Amino acid sequence: MKKILMVFGTRPEAIKLAPIIREIKNHSSLKGIVCVFRQHDEMLNHILKVFNITPDYDLKITLSDKALFSKGINIFIKIKNLAVSGISFLKFLRILKKEKPDILMVQGDTSTAFLAAFFAFHFKIKIAHIEAGLRTYDKYSPFPEEMNRQLISRLTDFHFAPTEQAKNNLLKEGVAEEKIFLTGNTVIDALFIIKENQEKNSLEYKNNFSKKYDIDFNDKKIILVTVHRRESFGEGLKNIFSAIKEIAQKRKDVEIIYPVHLNPNVYHLAQEMLSGISNIHLIEPLKYDEFVFLMGKSYLILTDSGGIQEEAPSLRRPVLVMRDITERQEGIETGVSKLVGIKTENIINETFLLLDNKNVYNKMASGNNPYGGGKAAEKIIKAIADNLF
Repeated sequence: MKKILMVFGTRPEAIKLAPIIREIKNHSSLKGIVCVFRQHDEMLNHILKVFNITPDYDLKITLSDKALFSKGINIFIKIKNLAVSGISFLKFLRILKKEKPDILMVQGDTSTAFLAAFFAFHFKIKIAHIEAGLRTYDKYSPFPEEMNRQLISRLTDFHFAPTEQAKNNLLKEGVAEEKIFLTGNTVIDALFIIKENQEKNSLEYKNNFSKKYDIDFNDKKIILVTVHRRESFGEGLKNIFSAIKEIAQKRKDVEIIYPVHLNPNVYHLAQEMLSGISNIHLIEPLKYDEFVFLMGKSYLILTDSGGIQEEAPSLRRPVLVMRDITERQEGIETGVSKLVGIKTENIINETFLLLDNKNVYNKMASGNNPYGGGKAAEKIIKAIADNLF
């Protein structure tokens, strides 16, 4: 039996690795070992519960957004947090020595994923990278994710690329073709798992939202907003929030729902600029299943999220990407999403275009999802099994 040690610490990582953890259970020749850090805590607990995942190792590191980003944070607290992180990685090294996994599997672009891969390299453990090959080639955007991805690629033995473009990026960087596997993105697998469970309780979800947030799902067009990226902090966020405010004020036929990120750089500005407007709902971060339901009920989505760019096309929802550059170009090229930047006027104009022009809307909403059809985990585990045996 071959061992696959999977390491993650954030909600997106957990969502995208959950289908793989499930798929491993179908292979008697493979043993999955789950090790979690905790950059996200409660949000991570929810994903573990929804997908019925019990970690084998829980390193219990919790660095809150407040501790990491607050301007008034005491320097000694930061030093303490770094020390906690160091202790957790020391524990992780002991896990590598104890388990001696055949493969270390990481997902995406977090600093935890890079450091875990870096340590595994020193133990000469083979590394599998899920969602490999995404690039902007701007090392500061997204920061630090772009460089984390590139550095992980230099260490990786099995590159699981979600799209042809991601595969081509790796080939251009000199990665041998036999080490690259085209799989689609596992987030689509996760989305389909959640949607299948939700179909039985759709009315209950709708009634709960309507009651809790006083949202009109019947007669209004729902615009879902998510904003959290570090590179937009400051003037970028002000521009985005100014656009959202003007859209709400000029269009009484819409309801704007914004689960506000708890990072103080985002949260306080959102409350200052967007609260008190009747058709803007500033709500707490949602559980993943609730968020999937809300995506499905939305008319369009304004976001800077990478995961939503991948998920929304499977729900036939147009996405306006509020960033100047994206590592997910496939959605832009196939027309299911559009890069609108962070200038107020652009965001407003492109939103109004989708609200008023049915032909433009239908063209975006009817496009095929370039990020896969829900079989990525199956392809990944088959490739690993074929190569290890």
